[in-house]
Amino acid sequence: MNDLDAARAKSIARGDAAQQHAASSARGPHPLPLFLDHARQAIGADRARMERFLGALAAYQNARWRRDLPDMPVVASSGSAVLRDYGGSGRPAVFVPSLINTADVLDLTAQRSLLRHLAGRGVRPLLVDWQAPGAAEAPLSVGGYVIARLRPLLDAIGEPLDLVGYCLGGTMALAAASHPLVRRVATIAAPWDFAGYPAARRQALSAYWQGIAPSLPALRGMPMDLIQPAFWSLDAAGAVAKYERFAALDPDSEAARLFIALEDWANTGAPLTIPAARECFEDFFGANVPIEGGWRVGGETIGPPVKPTLNIVSRTDRLVPAITVEPFGETRLIDAGHVGMMVGSNARAQLWQPLADWLTG
Repeated sequence: MNDLDAARAKSIARGDAAQQHAASSARGPHPLPLFLDHARQAIGADRARMERFLGALAAYQNARWRRDLPDMPVVASSGSAVLRDYGGSGRPAVFVPSLINTADVLDLTAQRSLLRHLAGRGVRPLLVDWQAPGAAEAPLSVGGYVIARLRPLLDAIGEPLDLVGYCLGGTMALAAASHPLVRRVATIAAPWDFAGYPAARRQALSAYWQGIAPSLPALRGMPMDLIQPAFWSLDAAGAVAKYERFAALDPDSEAARLFIALEDWANTGAPLTIPAARECFEDFFGANVPIEGGWRVGGETIGPPVKPTLNIVSRTDRLVPAITVEPFGETRLIDAGHVGMMVGSNARAQLWQPLADWLTG
């Protein structure tokens, strides 16, 4: 990074004007200096490319557009977790998002909402909203959330239901598949075989975890500022390339607003509890316990579900590569990024409607 680029990056990171400082403190990426270091490594000595990247980053941080969809009504709760009702008149389908980031990606905007699409097509979507963990959630691992939060929410529905999980939420849905009210399970980009990630990445994540773990008790969890760098390490080039694509967009276009909405979602989220973070880094990425048959949740060893299962897998997902997804049950292959499959221009045709057909079939 040359002197001009360094000065520009320093301006964004520290905020040499009040407005810019307020915008950058409200919006990510966090921690910004580390993100800029990732960008420097990806871009190298290309000064023009760095200028475009920094300009796009500043444009995002100062954008006025904000997501304004209201939260849907709560119909059940368990600790900090609640179940939100999206209406519809069909059989209940409970959607389980990841513990990381918010659930907003399933209902991003009025035009890009899987849940609203399904509510108008014979499905009654119910969304698990984990919300910020409180003192009662502090001891919960990923499996602990399944037992102490997800299963009670399913109990509250009181009738047969389908279970749909996205990303880590899909892994959790597989762990909850034995619940007596669950008829079928659908997973979307749900990691299971963590040995499918390159060994170098797994080793880097292990080293990262070993470095930050001692500080987590003082922080009372793993905040997004520490979670984000782990994601960047899985797809460092993609983290930079998306800003370069944003730089080419009309700032008033729907595509630009979608980018802002997605970045706001990606850069926000509640802290992970320490046991949940430990399970992700040590048991999943480290020991690969799901595929080794050692993941026990509430006394049950979690393996292939015996109930009908739909497994939606992307051939072009860089965060959850297809090789990491175990082909349980019926498998549907799509071509979309990890987030694009949910809200991209082809999401309706590739994922929304096929999922609606399966849920109503």
